[in-house]
Amino acid sequence: MKKAMFYEKMEGKKVQCHLCPWNCKIISDNTGYCNVRKNIDGKLYSLVYGKLNSIQIDPIEKKPFFHFHPGSKVLSIATVGCNFRCKFCCNPHISQSENITGKMVSPNEIVKIALKNDCDGIAYTYTEPTIFFEYAYDIAKLAKKEGLYNVFVTNGYISTQPLEKISKYLDAAVIDVKGSLDKEFLKNYCSITKGGKTLESMKKYHENGVHVEVTDLIVPEVGDDLDKVEELVEWIKNNLNENIPIQFIGFFPSYRCRDSPSTSVKTLKKCREIAKKYLKYAYAYTSQDPGNPMNNTYCPECGELLVTRYGCSMVENRIEKSKCPECGEILVGIWE
Repeated sequence: MKKAMFYEKMEGKKVQCHLCPWNCKIISDNTGYCNVRKNIDGKLYSLVYGKLNSIQIDPIEKKPFFHFHPGSKVLSIATVGCNFRCKFCCNPHISQSENITGKMVSPNEIVKIALKNDCDGIAYTYTEPTIFFEYAYDIAKLAKKEGLYNVFVTNGYISTQPLEKISKYLDAAVIDVKGSLDKEFLKNYCSITKGGKTLESMKKYHENGVHVEVTDLIVPEVGDDLDKVEELVEWIKNNLNENIPIQFIGFFPSYRCRDSPSTSVKTLKKCREIAKKYLKYAYAYTSQDPGNPMNNTYCPECGELLVTRYGCSMVENRIEKSKCPECGEILVGIWE
């Protein structure tokens, strides 16, 4: 347990948390919406600081980053808790847990584990890293000193001040969009009414020099509106640029949506085709077809196959000094 950042005291012993757009007003002996930040006698504490719940070594493509250090190895970590309530969550046992579980592991120990296992960086992932901000922030500062990169896999539901603070140590962020940010979908399936906050964070990370990639989970029948897909990719082009990679992710039945169908490859293909009208780099992935060519990187100028992937792993990278070996086109990303 550690005293939290980004809160203010209110009347009596009430406090208001300003870590994310929920801006929870919390009375004494209660937690905020995330279940992991608690008011104890008029002071706000992070209950998950150092409480490591999940740890695993992954390929960076599994996060998924496609234009950031391809083929590198990343230490993925998480605590319990989340500031979304997604009915389709694939990690509900940790994201929606009301119990604070996990093994005490200090930030220094996390960095040592990464170095010992020859990892290239640390990913704050599996749940929403915003809610274990203090833990992630302390780890990221130490990791940076040791030459490790830091990446967030995030829903983007974070307030401006903490975003600015973590950006100093963050190298990249995957912004996980749900259902192309359709308002009704977010309300009914994620319990969120402020989808614009995710777009705002996407823009802020980009402006702060953080490498940004986007994923969009396409859920059949309820979160697969192609008009919303077009609105999203057009917004990205107009507010960031056409070089932002986007990957459309196929849904599979999980948590409270076990009776829903999986996303078809046909639907993902349509999403990708729409995206390519606005963005240079568009991908589509489904576990039903891990070798699908829509998972590969092609030169946007000459169409040459440059990076081959199978599932969440890179097979071959032909990019040389950020250039296409065939036509010399500059490929936006961090390719070494």
